[in-house]
Amino acid sequence: MDSSLVNWGALDALIIDFAKSENLIEDSSPSSSPSLTSSSLSSSSYHSRLIICQIRRSLEAGNIDAAIDLLRAHAPFVLEDHRFLFRLQKQKFIELLRKGTTEDRGFAIDFLRKSLAPCALNAYPEAYEEFKHVLLAFIYDEGDQTSPVANEWAEKRRYEIAGLMSSVLRAHLHAYKPILSMTLRYLISIHKGFCFQQGILSPISNLTERLLLEERDPPAIPQESSYDAQPFDEVDIQALAHAVELTRQGAIDSLRFAKGDLFQAFQNEICRMSLDAAMLDELVREYCIYRGIVQSGMQTLSERLKVNSPESGCCSSRDCSLDVDYSSSKRSNTETSATTDLSSMQGTDFELRYASDPANNLEDCSTSGSHQSENSRLLRNRSHRAGERSKRKRWRGRHDELGLISHNHFNRCGKQEVSTAMEVASTTISKGVENVNGEEKYEIVLGMKELTSRGMAAEVVEEINALDPNFFAQNPVLLFQLKQVEFLKLVGLGDHSGALRVACSHLGPLAASDPNLLKPLKETLLSLLRPNEDALVTGLPLHALATSLQVAFGKRLGIEEPQLMRIMRATLHTHSEWFKLQMCKDRFESLLRIDSLKENNTPVLTSLPTSKSNTDSCTLGSSQVTISSTTRISDDGGSPNQASSRDVICDENAILKVMEFLALPRADAIHLLSQYNGNAETVIQQIFA
Repeated sequence: MDSSLVNWGALDALIIDFAKSENLIEDSSPSSSPSLTSSSLSSSSYHSRLIICQIRRSLEAGNIDAAIDLLRAHAPFVLEDHRFLFRLQKQKFIELLRKGTTEDRGFAIDFLRKSLAPCALNAYPEAYEEFKHVLLAFIYDEGDQTSPVANEWAEKRRYEIAGLMSSVLRAHLHAYKPILSMTLRYLISIHKGFCFQQGILSPISNLTERLLLEERDPPAIPQESSYDAQPFDEVDIQALAHAVELTRQGAIDSLRFAKGDLFQAFQNEICRMSLDAAMLDELVREYCIYRGIVQSGMQTLSERLKVNSPESGCCSSRDCSLDVDYSSSKRSNTETSATTDLSSMQGTDFELRYASDPANNLEDCSTSGSHQSENSRLLRNRSHRAGERSKRKRWRGRHDELGLISHNHFNRCGKQEVSTAMEVASTTISKGVENVNGEEKYEIVLGMKELTSRGMAAEVVEEINALDPNFFAQNPVLLFQLKQVEFLKLVGLGDHSGALRVACSHLGPLAASDPNLLKPLKETLLSLLRPNEDALVTGLPLHALATSLQVAFGKRLGIEEPQLMRIMRATLHTHSEWFKLQMCKDRFESLLRIDSLKENNTPVLTSLPTSKSNTDSCTLGSSQVTISSTTRISDDGGSPNQASSRDVICDENAILKVMEFLALPRADAIHLLSQYNGNAETVIQQIFA
């Protein structure tokens, strides 16, 4: 399966937002503090999510009184709704009988008379019948699996009511999952559906099956309260139904609960999906360490891999992740903008002195007789990397603020399930760094990434050639891209003769050996016509190049990329392919920042063989017509193919009508319409004929 280009800078922002909203990281320096408003919002959301989590855990444990006390203190509106109160009291009645003592049986009878029976009269039409039915629990024991009240005795009832309360509280308190968490739920769900429909074996199934669980919380609105549907836009109904795999009636109920707000209904539904919170924390932690977001990450992982694991846990409940407003998130201090200020680079004395050091030429670095020059080079950069380390954040992990942490769940999702980026392999390690320990190798890779993101391509090439003279021979495209950066930087400084020397000595020979590089070479040379200060700013996506170099050179040193990178590449690709089949734009991609994750502005590198744009999703979803070239899924489940060259214009209302009446996905509705000249009535008549 192909993979998609990812805007790793946008993913970094989502990761940092997630870690901050979950209180998983701490800033190492107090120099920058969030505004009072964003801090208040984050604290309020964090507190709400903890309360919801504690209520859920109390209900799952059968401690109904504790849950009711928390609801009375923090969400009294739930107890004022007799539909929810009756369900809680009915479960409390069962829990009293479950204890089995004569005293508790007496308490159950007294509770039945004073609380449960009166509430049943006012809850909902079927409540009194349910009340009479639950009385059979006096006669049939819990162990009788054939009794008419076996379902009432089942412990799954605890989890159902816990999920229902979580859905209701989450919607009313607006305590939604973090954006990253919702985005992963959505992308993985689409990925699974796409692979199933196309008959494709997912390359990340070992991760997605464990990360996104099959269970879902009950919907926020009880089924018994579904009255006549309000007139919602059919476009919204179908978009919600197919986005989160609901029936049409389920989508209408969800919109009714959200008072017609499509995006709130979508968030309510996407948060019902169950995600393994402990595994997600581990994936995020691995990514943060790999990207240099977290301070002292290698030492923490070394402790886990060698001696003692850090004293931290994670909430055992699936819903114990915390939310924060995305607008309050900030990029890590270690991330620099792709539009690097050339004047600031000129003022970096260390890099300029280092670049002009005659002892650092390629001829000296390529010798293998002594490692003294390589080691001295590492020492000279250690102070620079130490400065970068000081800017990183500290991983604090989850703390037991409300006694909700379960170490057993963390152990179940243990480190053997998620391979860490810091597990440095013992093979394919280049001789230039064979005497450097794993932590130093990791810091070297981060240093190369940082220098590349600053546009210091010449220094990066020199460093890598010193450490591994054969690296660029096996990765000529990366060398070409770095030399592009060096060329554009010189053009930006007004040194056209120096830029042409780089082109003649490096870019030309590389393009001669790979014809695919000729077009980007021509486009690079065109920068000579631009104003000097615009050359590097508009020429290259430095962060994309920095990440590509980090992954490639890291693998060369035995450092594997994080599993989260694999997940994002695969799921973003299937998301693009899925909506090409649907011939419409995703209504929710902006809400979940999927559009920003796909943004890769690559004006010079777009024609390289390694560059692949998957951002050209169909944008016809908001229009009233869809042009179909009768694109359809092949019978063997393979890729879409063209059944005919004749275009058929499908009216949006016709598409929605076929989707509604036949309960079909959008792609299948368009395919049928294309066979009958876009006439919805004819399609429906033929199906029911």
